[in-house]
Amino acid sequence: MSSMASAPSHGAEARGRLREQVLDALSAVYDPELDEPITSLRFVTSCDVNAAGDVEVLLRLPTPQCAPNFAFLMAADARRVTHRVPGVRNVAVTLEDHYTGDEINAALSRGQGFTGAFPGETEDDDLEALRELFTRKALIARQATACEAMLAGGATADEVVSATVAQLPDMPEARRSLELRAQLHIPVTADSPAFVAPNGESLTVDQLTRWRRMARLVQTSLEANGGICRSLLQARHNLAAEPEENAA
Repeated sequence: MSSMASAPSHGAEARGRLREQVLDALSAVYDPELDEPITSLRFVTSCDVNAAGDVEVLLRLPTPQCAPNFAFLMAADARRVTHRVPGVRNVAVTLEDHYTGDEINAALSRGQGFTGAFPGETEDDDLEALRELFTRKALIARQATACEAMLAGGATADEVVSATVAQLPDMPEARRSLELRAQLHIPVTADSPAFVAPNGESLTVDQLTRWRRMARLVQTSLEANGGICRSLLQARHNLAAEPEENAA
C-alpha cells in the first residue's frame, strides 16, 4: 500500500462551495485602468473546480487588443488570489482570444512575471510602477464621490478638508478609497485626514477647488472607459444586458 498522501476528493457540494470561494476571491481582482472588479465587469468567462481541488479560470477582455500590461496584471492577480483559497490545489488561469494571450498564458504557467512573457519590454517584472500610477488615479476618483456627497450634505470646504476618516460617509466609494489608501501605504486610521492628495498629503482649503476639478476629470474618464468596455464586451460575446441596464 502506498504511503503517499492522495489529494483530497471534493464531492459536488464541496466543489460548489469551493467554486463560490474562488469567485469571491476573484471579486477582489480589479481592472487597474477602470478600478472595477473583473467579476463585475464580466471578464471571468468560467471557473471550474474538479474533485481534486484543481481550479481552471478562463478570462476574457473587451477586445483582443487590450493593453498587454493590464491584461497580464489581471491574469496574474487572478492566479495569485485563487492560489490563496483554502482547499485549492493547482491553478490554471487562461486569457482567451487576446493577441498576446499565448505569451501571457505561457509565462503564468511557468510562474513568471511580465518580463517572462515579454523579455526586454521592461525591467519592472511585477509592473508595480504601473499599478501604483493607476491606484493613485482610482483613489482620486473614489475620494471625489465621497467629497461631493459631503458637500451636497451641507459640509463647508473647511469642514471637508478637516474631516477625518471616521467622518467619511458610509458609501462604497469611501470604503474603496480606504482600500486604495492602504495599498499605497497612506494612513487609514480613524483620525487620519478623510481626503488626501495623490502623494498622500492632506488637502488645504486653497487646494480643494483645483483638486475637485482634477478629480472630476479622472472620475469621468473611469466612468466613460468602463461604459465603453462593457459595451464592447457585450457586443463581442453576444452577452445579455446587465440587470441595471435592463431596469433602466
